[in-house]
Amino acid sequence: QVQLVESGGGLVQAGGSLRLSCAASGTISRINYMSWYRQTPGKQRELVARMTVDGVSINYADSVKGRFTSSGDSAKNTVYLQMNSLKPAAPAVYSCTALSTFLSHYWGPGTQVTVSS
Repeated sequence: QVQLVESGGGLVQAGGSLRLSCAASGTISRINYMSWYRQTPGKQRELVARMTVDGVSINYADSVKGRFTSSGDSAKNTVYLQMNSLKPAAPAVYSCTALSTFLSHYWGPGTQVTVSS
């Protein structure tokens, strides 16, 4: 089992920045991918970024390319999502996920991000 806990969400003005963190615990040695998703009420959940745990391969949604950066700190078992130049948007819940070797998919509870205009 893998447990994930996100933090760092909040209210920020458009153009500002936030850094989300996702701390992982449990059987993390079998995790291959870490991802960030976001969901706004009434809209489909969107994959924001996906990275291999070694950080070699990182992919971003077109909507965030050039503004968001995903990274990890293996010593802290934590991944981060640095979000810059945030755009006005309805409140969204950002969740991190872990995909294991056995294709088990784990989710954190999420952290809410609101960008005001």
